[in-house]
Amino acid sequence: MSSSPNSPPTLHRLPRVAIIGAGRVGSTLAQRIAEKNLADVVLLDIVEGMPQGLALDLLEARGIELHNRQIIGTNNYADTSSSQIVVITAGFPRKPGMSRDDLLRTNAKIVVEAAKQAIAYSPCAIFIVVTNPLDVMTYLAWEATGLPRNRIMGMAGVLDSARFETFIALELGVLPADVKAMVLGSHGDLMVPLSRHATVNGIPITELLDAATIERLVERTRNGGAEIVELMQTGGAFFAPASATSLMVESILLNQSRLLPVSVYLQGEYGLKDVVIGVPCRLGLNGIESVIELNLSDSEREALQTSAQSVQKNIERWHSTQHS
Repeated sequence: MSSSPNSPPTLHRLPRVAIIGAGRVGSTLAQRIAEKNLADVVLLDIVEGMPQGLALDLLEARGIELHNRQIIGTNNYADTSSSQIVVITAGFPRKPGMSRDDLLRTNAKIVVEAAKQAIAYSPCAIFIVVTNPLDVMTYLAWEATGLPRNRIMGMAGVLDSARFETFIALELGVLPADVKAMVLGSHGDLMVPLSRHATVNGIPITELLDAATIERLVERTRNGGAEIVELMQTGGAFFAPASATSLMVESILLNQSRLLPVSVYLQGEYGLKDVVIGVPCRLGLNGIESVIELNLSDSEREALQTSAQSVQKNIERWHSTQHS
């Protein structure tokens, strides 16, 4: 029985998530999904033997972690068939001194090819893109697959919001779980942390911190990924990105309808069209159930517009290289 493009995927008795790219983010995500008992996992990479070895290593931990999820490592897209969710993490990581946008040309080819191959074997899947530059890669994957926007999204806002929450918690010496914050915009230096919406157990941080401290935390959030790259020297963050992606997978597979900031193709919301940018959405079995339009201040709306313009310029840069 065929499904319409906007209908939820037909769930098998045991749902399956395909992860394209078995690097640090992809392999950690496979561990998160399996140990949360969310789905069977297919871990794919072009490097022969690596995904198979990682899958075997994860399988050998099942008895200790008390789950029975199947984990398959492969170099063949045919093994990803009938996945409910496809996560694309494949691509080159940043090195010290690089911006996410510096990865545009190399990673665009990888993501477009991965999206085309994966959709051929899982035509009903929901896609989550993690590869940087995140918003542009999500747009290109949307183009390559022809999917309706509810079935393709980028993971960035959940991670950026978690970083903002972490820095607020560290500053105040409070439990991170008590801090709630949201970051919109592109996954980069022009992201838009919504300071006035950030709270600690319902108390606005504007009542707990002065303006200079809040601005310092905002700037640290914007540079959160670069800070880790500079410290590690040989790669970027992977624990928190995997956790953020796992949260999105969980909300979709369990139909939780969680309100989360994700990168989505906009069709007029926030005055933006034909661009992928991070905004709050409800995630459930259909993928993006709805896009939430917040009542932004003039400065927040202007910052979001600037962020979107940067993404659009990079999309145009990529398109110009394809026609030159």
